[in-house]
Amino acid sequence: MKKLFVWMLCISIAFSCNTAATKDETSGTGDTTSTASGTSGRFRKIEVADEKYIEIGRAGLAALTSGDIDSWMSQYADNAVYQWNSGDSINGKAAIAGYWKKRRSEVIDSVAFSNMIWLPARVLESQANEEPGVWLLGWYTVNVKYKSGNNMTQSIHTVMHFDANDKIDRVVQYLDRAPINAAVSSKPGK
Repeated sequence: MKKLFVWMLCISIAFSCNTAATKDETSGTGDTTSTASGTSGRFRKIEVADEKYIEIGRAGLAALTSGDIDSWMSQYADNAVYQWNSGDSINGKAAIAGYWKKRRSEVIDSVAFSNMIWLPARVLESQANEEPGVWLLGWYTVNVKYKSGNNMTQSIHTVMHFDANDKIDRVVQYLDRAPINAAVSSKPGK
């Protein structure tokens, strides 16, 4: 996972450091595209974003750890979508808060996050399906003790998009549901 992070960081730095004007490959002209930071380069599509987004990510995990879902949700836009890699999703801030409040009070006894790696990125031009704007990529280990008495540890990758007001309007979380389902439903030690 760390190799993937280093690879992605190198690519993002390479794109953000591209300050040389490049030729338009279709017309052969010297036309360049200007970016918000004042540098130019036709292929510059992403740059490292402000570190304040890392603090938003860390504060969110701290609030989730303490069970303070209201503080965590203060970072979310009203129209936020929370999606998992399985395709399941929750739409709207109120529904997301309701889901996590129930999960923290009825299913999860305690949760802790460690080995956090954060990368804030500003997408200047969509390269596939992602929206332009600020994205925060997070990799971390989660340790959960469930009300069932079982524990579960796994690495999770979370991607958050921020709207124009720096509120989270989209979350995609990549995790393995199998160990979660097993820890929730089985008796301790099984």
